[in-house]
Amino acid sequence: MRTRTTAAAVTGAALLLALVACNPQDQPVPESKPAAPSSSQPAGLTAKSAAAGLADATGVKTLGDPQDNTTGCSQKAAGEEPHANDCTQLITTDTVSIYEFKTPAVAAHWVKRLGKQQDWRQVDRFALAWGARDQDLTSDERRAELTKALGDLVAKE
Repeated sequence: MRTRTTAAAVTGAALLLALVACNPQDQPVPESKPAAPSSSQPAGLTAKSAAAGLADATGVKTLGDPQDNTTGCSQKAAGEEPHANDCTQLITTDTVSIYEFKTPAVAAHWVKRLGKQQDWRQVDRFALAWGARDQDLTSDERRAELTKALGDLVAKE
């Protein structure tokens, strides 16, 4: 278990460094919408609540040992200077990693960059990834089911 957690943390740190090192012209353009007043978490669906919702939607109690690994994809969460490509939240389970971002543009940036090396799928401002723990054991059918279920959850927001 300790090896899996360490591997997930190292993978997350490597992903963060890769994204921060991206070319400035590859950076997503911030949306001109006003920020929500005084709330650091957006209202509605979060990566954490999505993990519970995906488990329920796919008929299981849990996706397998959900862990908050936000510090692996957010400089701000790690106590560093915030970056435009920081994730808002990362929940890693044995089945899938659920990344939440501020905007769909940031999610698309991550999926474009990291989807070349692993299976990453974007759903609005979220990304589902299969590259940590035992996630490679998740079948293609289950991955498609999780992606559709997340789309349904986002649509209900």
